Amino acid sequence: MVALVDYSSVKSLSEIWSLTAERFKEIPALQDPHAKIPVSLTYGELYQKLQQFAAGLQDLGLKADAKVAIFADNSPRWFIADQGTMMAGATNVVRSSQADRDELLYILKDSESSGLIVEDQKTLQKLSLDFGQYPLDFIILLSDENSDPELTVKQLNFSQLLDLGKGKIPAPSPHDRRSLATLIYTSGTTGQPKGAMLSHGNLLHQVAELRAILNPEKGDRVLSILPSWHSYERSAEYFLLSQGCTMIYTSIRTFKNDLKKFKPRHMVAVPRLWESIYEGVQKTFREKSENQQKLINFFFNISTQYILSKRIAENLSLDHLHASGLERAIAQLKTLLFTPIHLLGDKIVYQKIREVTGGEVKTFVSGGGSLAKHLDDFYEIVGIPVLVGYGLTETSPVTNARTHSHNLRYSSGKPIPQTEIRIVDPETRQTLPPEQRGIVLIRGPQVMMGYYNKPEATAKAIDADGWFDSGDLGWVTAANDLVLTGRAKDTIVLSNGENIEPQPIEDACIRSAYIDQIMLVGQDQKALGALIVPNLEALEKWVKSQSLDLTFPDSSVSFEELKQSGLYNKAVLDLFRKELNREIKDRPGYRPDDQIKNFTLILEPFSLTNGMMTQTLKIKRPVVTEHYRGIIEGMFEKS
Repeated sequence: MVALVDYSSVKSLSEIWSLTAERFKEIPALQDPHAKIPVSLTYGELYQKLQQFAAGLQDLGLKADAKVAIFADNSPRWFIADQGTMMAGATNVVRSSQADRDELLYILKDSESSGLIVEDQKTLQKLSLDFGQYPLDFIILLSDENSDPELTVKQLNFSQLLDLGKGKIPAPSPHDRRSLATLIYTSGTTGQPKGAMLSHGNLLHQVAELRAILNPEKGDRVLSILPSWHSYERSAEYFLLSQGCTMIYTSIRTFKNDLKKFKPRHMVAVPRLWESIYEGVQKTFREKSENQQKLINFFFNISTQYILSKRIAENLSLDHLHASGLERAIAQLKTLLFTPIHLLGDKIVYQKIREVTGGEVKTFVSGGGSLAKHLDDFYEIVGIPVLVGYGLTETSPVTNARTHSHNLRYSSGKPIPQTEIRIVDPETRQTLPPEQRGIVLIRGPQVMMGYYNKPEATAKAIDADGWFDSGDLGWVTAANDLVLTGRAKDTIVLSNGENIEPQPIEDACIRSAYIDQIMLVGQDQKALGALIVPNLEALEKWVKSQSLDLTFPDSSVSFEELKQSGLYNKAVLDLFRKELNREIKDRPGYRPDDQIKNFTLILEPFSLTNGMMTQTLKIKRPVVTEHYRGIIEGMFEKS
């Protein structure tokens, strides 16, 4: 194992960068190959720009502990603004420039920010600020556009601010580990967002303890795709950069090509990203000849048995935690039996799949939502190391993680150092024994200071003993691995009183090649229903194979027109009914109440653009429910 750099003596996050400038001076720190003018900064150059940015802010009169809002997105300049404001002694307040205007204005006012840093003039114009309501001392553009001469507030662009701080050493920040470092507003799905107060100590705990998951070496390449302001990506970046890695910014549009081009060693992402790689591979398989598909399926079927036997033998199968010594011995024999065919499959098929990710992956980390079981299986079979972590914005965020040495699939792993997990009964709040499901409580140095200016919400979230209520449902194994089963507030209660956690069923359903996205509905109904976004490419291929003369419209048609189209042909509906029944009945722990009795096919995907997904690509269930309220009600009228 590589010896990682220790920052235990550091008092604030921004102190790290002077040390990295000494240790990794000539190593590239931040690269943006997709900028209009590609950017590459070494650790020495990065520290210099951080100092200039901080000194420039102080020259503008920035006071210690002032709040500075940063409404911008992934780029080296975002990181410079983030750590430059902290180095100047400020607390920053972060959100995407793509967020709704009303949300950004709410955050600006609620946080009492006295400074504003924005992506560009377009973002500033979107805000259309009334400076009587939002008194600001300065505005900084992260672009190099000219200032708006009509603004009465002092305004500089990025280059002008660096010039202002050039040759100056910023006054030392007064911050220590107890100081407020940042406010990250929970995007949520209902109500106004709340500002989670994360201290320097919260974030430094992550810098110190993410080594439980990742073990990087200096110069390791990392692709950055999640929003840099989000706690998950942010803490991962701080840790990886503290160890001398090279951060390369990518995007949803470019990341598949960037995987092959830059051959990353590490990457953190959400399940939807790993799913898109999987879907790309499945698409390639579907384009093979019938004989090639049979061979691929043969290898995957054998390898599925291989990984299950191996898990049981190593006591790393969540479904066989109580396997006897004899059962494990039999599993070991099966593993030996399947190994030669698995290795042949690796040589013929899986090796080519690894090339899709660049072929040099040390660790991919999945978080921000549950990783579907078929994805967990797929990546293990093809030899791409995927670990799963768990946490929330309020916990900075990581609390649990699987590791290479203890990779219990379908779980979220053990607590990282200094972290405690407790499962309690939702009603009595009494601690439950292993393998009993309840609410997940968390305690540790990464738990936030509270919600900004919301003492009642803080008291509701964190009890007197420091336990944070995650709102998640789960259980722990005897070895203290956390297994999540859903969100307490996402639970669908049927009219017969049965509680259904939608996520595991949805994860099972998207195994179908014909289902791109799915959201379960059915609160207070007799049975479950679903909104389904079909995979039209796979569906069109199936239609052709069945010699059906059907065409599908685009998403611009009305729902009534859609129902008259080929998408609602009886053969197509029967296909989806068959797919749903098979995938649901094949999942472990299947119950009759899990069956989806009604479903509606829609063509508009859930996305960031239409406001139906969060920045971490989780479906905003209340938003989708409200948008399709009439369709959902109609779905159940006939049942």
